[in-house]
Amino acid sequence: MDGVAEIGLALALCVIMLSMGLALTVADFRRVATAPKAFAVGAVNQVLVLPLIAFAICLIVPMEPELAVGLMILAACPGGVTSNLLTHLAKGDTALSISLTAVMSLLSFLTIPFIVGFALDRFMGQTAPPLPILDTLLSILAITVVPLLAGMAVKAAAPAIADRIEPGFRRAATALFILVVLAAVASDWEKLTSHLLQVGPAAVALNLATMATGYWSARAFALARPQMIAISLECGLQNGTLAIFIAGVLLNSAAMSLPGAIYGLLMFATAGAFIALLTRRTRAAPVSAA
Repeated sequence: MDGVAEIGLALALCVIMLSMGLALTVADFRRVATAPKAFAVGAVNQVLVLPLIAFAICLIVPMEPELAVGLMILAACPGGVTSNLLTHLAKGDTALSISLTAVMSLLSFLTIPFIVGFALDRFMGQTAPPLPILDTLLSILAITVVPLLAGMAVKAAAPAIADRIEPGFRRAATALFILVVLAAVASDWEKLTSHLLQVGPAAVALNLATMATGYWSARAFALARPQMIAISLECGLQNGTLAIFIAGVLLNSAAMSLPGAIYGLLMFATAGAFIALLTRRTRAAPVSAA
């Protein structure tokens, strides 16, 4: 990835995280204490279950080592920028979704190097590119945590201004996310088409398995339906921009960025189908007599 593309990708990710911060307050983090079981189920799914599902898929689906590492990078990333909006549209627990997105984004600069380091060692061994741990930590901190906290600082200091500019930043963040994914697909179109039969089924399997696991694990712990929806979408909508940045910039591997690009395209379709199914079921449910 050339220097201009690297700068553009980093700036896009900063805008995405800044837009998220503009909608957050300290109260969003306090909700972790008010609904600890729901948050714990969502957090365990994202930090532990998602990487385990991705690892299992990498062992089952025949893939080149770099593609397997790319899928693990994707699974290590926190929820995507659109998860809160789609949770709201699906009538899920938006507060829980926001809490999970915020906390997992803050923790990602610690969890991602560990998971990515494991994947590089497991799937590539001696041929793996070096993972500069300190540079990785500082880079993820600079392009995710710092913009997120900056947005929160604006929200705390000037809430009226934050509320006024946040919708515009959110739309810009969504547009930038789509642009980054499309650019990643276009820049490696030949490689993408040649590896589609490897990456495509794995990305679909990861997306469907994580959404289903999030939903049914929440149900197993007797959480309310809005919480089940929030956890499912948080698990299924990963930060593909961050995955592409880690693969393409920090590890300088176009192949590793392919799972993130493909996943970024398909997750909107599956999330839309999930929301449509929920809406249809809600309308079809019988209305109780007064």
